[in-house]
Amino acid sequence: MPEQPFSNLVVLDHPLIKHKVSQLRAIRTSKKEFKELIDEIAMLMAYEVTADLPLEDYEVETPLERTVGYRVAAHRQVLVPILRAGLGMVEGFVRIIPSIRVGHVGLQRDEETLEPVDYYFKIPPNPADRRFIVTDPMLATGGSASAAITFLKQTGASDIRLVCICAAPEGVTRMQADHPEVAVFTAVLDRELNEHGYILPGLGDAGDRLFGTI
Repeated sequence: MPEQPFSNLVVLDHPLIKHKVSQLRAIRTSKKEFKELIDEIAMLMAYEVTADLPLEDYEVETPLERTVGYRVAAHRQVLVPILRAGLGMVEGFVRIIPSIRVGHVGLQRDEETLEPVDYYFKIPPNPADRRFIVTDPMLATGGSASAAITFLKQTGASDIRLVCICAAPEGVTRMQADHPEVAVFTAVLDRELNEHGYILPGLGDAGDRLFGTI
């Protein structure tokens, strides 16, 4: 894996992820295909993002003898999609970790200031004892992701990571400044933002493409 330009960034450059991201970018990709690709990329990313999950020993009886098995402490993991586009990544993670809990953060971007406005926040109890995985397909200005993580920290959460599919350097820089201890996992680091705050080359508005509101 090539050296990354940001200390807080992990680019998951698996060939299958690269292949699917290229399909995701295409303007001719249908709503159905776009949703399926987001789901598949999230599932592939979930393997890497959860590579350091803590394990618990337990006894397993095979057809021949007893042995020691291992299981992840999945009940301590919380997936937090940023509404609405982050919802598209939920099923990919849940398919890998069926018992993971799911919270929600509702944020919308003010199209003039490009800053987030919150309207919903719900997570499981005892956040200080849990690991939070925040999902949003796009990390553009970083305002929404930074705000969501700030809200989590205010509840007592400290073990947090951010997972996106497409990131801009501006968003990664914002995360590094606001939350330097939070690892950012992305499928691709793109070139820059345009004057409207959209990622170039990007893949358009993920929420609109997911839900057909273009």
